[in-house]
Amino acid sequence: MSKVEDFIAATKLSELVNKKDDDKHCKTVLWVLAIVGAVAAVAGIAYAVYCFFTPDYLEDFEEDFEDDFDDNFFNDEDQV
Repeated sequence: MSKVEDFIAATKLSELVNKKDDDKHCKTVLWVLAIVGAVAAVAGIAYAVYCFFTPDYLEDFEEDFEDDFDDNFFNDEDQV
């Protein structure tokens, strides 16, 4: 074999080695993104369940402040 063929073979070999390193890097990034997505999905589901089962205390709070003053005030004004 000539030196040119050896050089071409070495270049192809180095490209294959570098390609495998890049594939390994891509797989690592893919796994990290998949784990982050799974954690985000579980957190979203947990929040939705929490909101669904948490009682609405504001309803009870607003009933304490209902007053008939406004109704009486406007009714007296209409009668005059």
